[in-house]
Amino acid sequence: MRQNRIKLFSLLVVFSMIATLVAGCGGGGSSSNEVKIGVVYELTGNTASFGTSAANGAKLAFKEINAKGGVLGKQIQTVVADNKGEPSESSNAMTKVITQDKVVAVTGFTTSSNGIAASTVAEANKIPFVAAATTNPKVTIDEKTGKAKDNVFRVCFIDPFQGTVGANFALNSLKAKNAAIMIDNSSDYSKGLSQFFKEAFAKGGGTIVAEEAYLQKDQDFKTLLTKIKALNPEMIYVPGYYEEVGKIAKQARELGITVPIVGGDGWDSPKLVEIAGAEALNNTFFTNHYSVEDQSPASKAFVDAYTKEYGQAPDAMAVLGYDAAYVLVDAIKRANSTEPAKIREALAVTKDFQAVTGSLTLNDKHDAVKSAVIIEFKGGKQVYKETVKP
Repeated sequence: MRQNRIKLFSLLVVFSMIATLVAGCGGGGSSSNEVKIGVVYELTGNTASFGTSAANGAKLAFKEINAKGGVLGKQIQTVVADNKGEPSESSNAMTKVITQDKVVAVTGFTTSSNGIAASTVAEANKIPFVAAATTNPKVTIDEKTGKAKDNVFRVCFIDPFQGTVGANFALNSLKAKNAAIMIDNSSDYSKGLSQFFKEAFAKGGGTIVAEEAYLQKDQDFKTLLTKIKALNPEMIYVPGYYEEVGKIAKQARELGITVPIVGGDGWDSPKLVEIAGAEALNNTFFTNHYSVEDQSPASKAFVDAYTKEYGQAPDAMAVLGYDAAYVLVDAIKRANSTEPAKIREALAVTKDFQAVTGSLTLNDKHDAVKSAVIIEFKGGKQVYKETVKP
C-alpha cells in the first residue's frame, strides 16, 4: 500500500513537471482569452519625454484594438516596462518581459543605443520586436554578417535617409555652402546621423568647417560654440536629443550666433521649447517622421483621439508608438497565430500598411520605407515646411 502511494506521488510530480514545461514553451503569452505584448520605453531618464509619448501612443492603439474585439478573438494584455533610458537597463527590461512575463512580441524604444541593446535580447530569444523610433542602422542589422536580424523590425525611417534629407535641405533650401557639426559622442544616434549628414553634404558640394563633440547631460556649450562662431559657418547641424539641443540653441543665440541650426527627429519634444525658449528656436529646422498639421483623415482621427485621451496634442514619438503597435497587431492577424515564429514571418512581408505616418513597407533589412518631413520653429511653434519622399 505504501509502495503504491509512493508510485502515485511520483507520477503526480512527473505530470506536474511536464505541465510546467508545456506552459513555458511556444507563445507563452497567449491564453484562451488574452495575448501578452511587451511595451518597453524610456519612461524615466534623459529621454523620458520621448518614451512617455511613444508609450502613450502604443497604449492608445491597444485600447482601440481591444475595444474592437482584440486580435484573433483575444484581448491584448500589455506588459509595460521602463528601460530608464540606458542600454543596460534596456537589456534587463527586454529580458524580463520575454523570460518572466512570457510575452509573444515586444514593441517599444525611441533611442538607438537602447534599441540596439534590446534587439540582441529579442534575437537571442527569437521574439518579434517592432521598434518605434530607433533610427540607427545597427538596430536591425547584424554587424558581423551584415544581414537583417531575423526578429527585429522598425516603423521609422533610418539615419542614412534622414541625414541625406537634412543635408539636401541645407544645400537646396537654406543655400548653405558650409556647416559646422556638433555631435553627442555618447549617442549612437547622434554619431550615425552626423556621419550621414556629413557624407551627403560633401557629396552635394558643401564643406564641413568644424566638428565639435559633447556628451549627454553636458550643461555648458559656450566654449564649443565660441570656437564655431569664430569660423563663421553658414549653418550648424546638431543631431542630438532635446535636452542638450535646447541648451545649445539658447547658448548659441546668447553668443550672437544667428545662423540656421538644423537637426533630426531627436528634437521633437515639447521640452525643447521649455529649455531653449521660443525666440532662440527661430530659424531652426529639423527632419521628422510626421507633422501634426497633416490633414489626412487618419492623422486627424489620431490627433483627435490622442488629444482626448491625454489632454495634449501628440508629437512624432506618440504617432510612431501608435503605428508600431498597429503594425505588430496587423502581423498577428495575418499570421492567424500568436506563435512568435509565425508573427515574425508575417512582419517580414509587411507591405503598403496604411499607418498614420503614411504608407509603410518593410524592406529586406526590416526597415520602414516612408517619407520624411521638414519642421520649422516659428515663435516656439512647430510649422510644417515640406515633405521629402524616399
